[in-house]
Amino acid sequence: MAPSVYLVSGANRGVGLALVTELLARDDTVVFAGARNPSAAKDLHALEAKYTGKLHTVKLTSGDKADNDAAVAKIKEIAGHLDVVIANAGISNSFTHTADIPLEEVREHFEVNVLGTLALFQAAYPLLKSAESAKFVTISSQLGSIQHGPLVPWPTTAYGTSKAASNWLSRKVYFEYPGLITVAIHPGVVKTDMSAFAIANEPALANFPMITAEESATGILKVVDAAVLEKDGPKFRNWDGKVLPW
Repeated sequence: MAPSVYLVSGANRGVGLALVTELLARDDTVVFAGARNPSAAKDLHALEAKYTGKLHTVKLTSGDKADNDAAVAKIKEIAGHLDVVIANAGISNSFTHTADIPLEEVREHFEVNVLGTLALFQAAYPLLKSAESAKFVTISSQLGSIQHGPLVPWPTTAYGTSKAASNWLSRKVYFEYPGLITVAIHPGVVKTDMSAFAIANEPALANFPMITAEESATGILKVVDAAVLEKDGPKFRNWDGKVLPW
């Protein structure tokens, strides 16, 4: 039986690294870890040495078509197929109120969080469509929920709007490409560099209960494993499996 092949973007740290680590501990998996600068991804290098032949680091720059195409070409060459893509790469570095936010900040978030996801899907789909029960997973955020996101009292317009667009893309792909399973997942409020930056800008965020990257990854993979084609369309889920409103 052929191993299950995964591609995880933004895999050099945080939740992405935790996802890769947990996937490697499973039997019969091959993991391709996407990083913008693979030569500097020391934690991935250590995992490659530990899991010889199971982990391959590939260069992935969000929104860069050439990078994404080359990464998928390497997957095809080494593994021959691809079962699950986890679009995890993302940024959140803007805490400016809507009336004052520079458009450049919004463009940067859309470049990484939306176009990065789209470029990854476009590159991976030719392999995914040949796999049985293929899955395209988007690591989103509850701030991207049209119902809940705008109610958050902090200035998160750049991040929230980009994640809302990413959620739309997840649903669109599901309906446009029958047979491909998609799911958008809120990873929780995770102790990472991104959350540390957020707390530095909005100290009240420190009062939120947080989970570790490892806890988030474990929950995310349970959701991924359980994801199936659903007649009424894909779901937006919390890391613990709870359904969230789009």
